[in-house]
Amino acid sequence: MTITHANTAVEPVAPSITLGTLFLKFLRFGGLAFGGPVAQIAMLRQAFVEEERWIAKDRFNRLLAVLQVLPGPEAHELCVHLGIIARGRIGGLLAGLGFMLPGLVLMLLAGWAYVTWVARAIHLSGVLLGVQIVVLAVILRAVVRIAQHIVETPLLGMIAAAGLIATLAAVPFWIPLLAGGLVHAFSRRPAAAALIVLAALALAALLHFIAASPGSLPQAGAMAPVTVQGLFLAGLKGGLLTFGGAYTAIPYVRADSVGRGWISDATFLDGIATAGILPAPLVIFATFVGYVAGGLGGALAITAGMFLPAFAFSLILFERLEALVENPALHRCLEGVAAAVVGIIAATFLQLGAATEARVTAPAAALCIFAAALAIAWKVRGAWVTPALVAAGAVAGWLLLAR
Repeated sequence: MTITHANTAVEPVAPSITLGTLFLKFLRFGGLAFGGPVAQIAMLRQAFVEEERWIAKDRFNRLLAVLQVLPGPEAHELCVHLGIIARGRIGGLLAGLGFMLPGLVLMLLAGWAYVTWVARAIHLSGVLLGVQIVVLAVILRAVVRIAQHIVETPLLGMIAAAGLIATLAAVPFWIPLLAGGLVHAFSRRPAAAALIVLAALALAALLHFIAASPGSLPQAGAMAPVTVQGLFLAGLKGGLLTFGGAYTAIPYVRADSVGRGWISDATFLDGIATAGILPAPLVIFATFVGYVAGGLGGALAITAGMFLPAFAFSLILFERLEALVENPALHRCLEGVAAAVVGIIAATFLQLGAATEARVTAPAAALCIFAAALAIAWKVRGAWVTPALVAAGAVAGWLLLAR
């Protein structure tokens, strides 16, 4: 549905929809949310920008850029925001709950199965590895789709490339985001843009020097008793510090789980791999951590902590977000931030690929699985494609990658 103003501009608007229908719509999206944040955002863009036209393309891009600087999984926050656009704050709450519910239920089942069987069944490692390889192909295709919508000029391409390089160099995520936004905002003033770049490089070098100084690295704590309150706070810390994408939650949750002796590094990595194959924001791996460490109560506690900021910031700051999105003075800055985000997501794909490659014992077979999945994801579109690829990846991993 659209509204035509006197100046003939057409502004998309959300159609009239009941709360029950809204919840079921986002519940369906949650059930199809495979492939991590990039694929999820691409799915939401396809549905609400290109097909149902709830929101304009440029507005969607600027909103995504704004949400990138808020803590929490951006795909989930987009759902909350879109729900508010349709039916107010109760609509945002229902949209967010609907989107996360399938992944939460599946991860609880996965945690139970892992504790009961999988942790002792080494022969199942090939299945998880095959699925992870397929998900990498799905993410790569989604990265390209997102980039096609955002990286529309050579300058934005350079900002995206800088974001990729900075992330691979372990530069804190907020430096390329801030520098990318400011460089694009001041692109008509080359001297100022150059000064911003130099300042960003100097800051990154300073932080690297501090991190490399003796005594700067935190030491893992001794074994501490597992409590529901401790797991909730671990999730809350991860949720509050998840700026720039869901992957940034990984080190914080690891520090508060592996660092306390609650689970092992191997189990933590299994949780991340499982989250990558479920229809859910990647931060749902925290549910797995909570279940393995503290059972059902621990899983629900850490999940509540992880998602609380994502709900709270979107629901509380909705009007201010709207004002930010509509402010023309910020448009160029947000376009630069969005381009830097593309680079960061691409770098995360490379990092996840490297971590997966380290577990591969049959490189030729893994490469064949990846190439076949990528070719299908590139050519075929539809809600069924990713689940089918995930199932095929599990079978291929079982047959070709099992140890």
